[in-house]
Amino acid sequence: MIYTVTFNPSLDYIVAVDDFKLGLTNRTNSELLLPGGKGINVSTVLMNLGIESTALGFTAGFTGEEVIRRLEKMGVKNGFIHIGEGFTRINLKLKTIDGTEINGMGPKISGEKVQLLMDKLNTLGEGDVLFLSGSIPASMPDDAYQKIMEMLDGRKVRIAVDATKELLMNVLPYHPFLIKPNNHELGEIFGVELRTRESVVPYAKKLREKGAQNVLVSMAGEGAVLVSADGDVYDAPAPKGTLKNGVGAGDSMVAGFMAGYMERQDYRYAFHMGVAAGSASAFSENLATKPEIEAVYRQLKEA
Repeated sequence: MIYTVTFNPSLDYIVAVDDFKLGLTNRTNSELLLPGGKGINVSTVLMNLGIESTALGFTAGFTGEEVIRRLEKMGVKNGFIHIGEGFTRINLKLKTIDGTEINGMGPKISGEKVQLLMDKLNTLGEGDVLFLSGSIPASMPDDAYQKIMEMLDGRKVRIAVDATKELLMNVLPYHPFLIKPNNHELGEIFGVELRTRESVVPYAKKLREKGAQNVLVSMAGEGAVLVSADGDVYDAPAPKGTLKNGVGAGDSMVAGFMAGYMERQDYRYAFHMGVAAGSASAFSENLATKPEIEAVYRQLKEA
């Protein structure tokens, strides 16, 4: 089975406002409401590729019920744990001012609820795949990823981790199957600036030396680099297309890579599927569909 974890999911309210003015009443000319969060994005892209997964995490209030309703309507299995107080956050994303977002806080998560999630994860074993994505809410222990990986250590669960700085570095001793920093996050870890695919390679290798099996580095318009578990290095320039929406592109890359690896157990194919999925989502108004991913993959294959 495949599982994704989103500790702090959201309802993403995505709006476009022409000629936005501060201090005045502005009216939208387009609106979209979607379940959000990095793990949920992974589940959505996997579903678009025809791969079932169960989304885990915490939801609360009427907004949490709506997240679950929309996920189930999309075909994503629900494994969320209900929080009795508060409500799942609403994130406002303003499309017409690039990168402008207002993200909510989300509910407080008690130690008891965290243990319920740990109990669910404690059933995983050989052949299962787990995605750990995003930040950890302030109400939870900041070593949650580390504790999960420690619990599952030695069980032959393939774990993908998409997190930053200490969250990422602390899980490396448990040999995650895949990690996906971007070039800025990778540079921040080592105190360097990384602008080219060539410059990324030695630092991705350092993360492999520290325990990661596969290190996939996304670089937006510069492309991507993979240092794989067998020691090979793959790189690809960014596919051609018009950037429409950067939200979820990294999550799509992680989903595409794992989908590709599960299909063929081939790192080159997995890498190209990851790049195709990430780019296809960036070229789409929403998370990429299977035909969109396949179209970008063909472009990579022909390059």
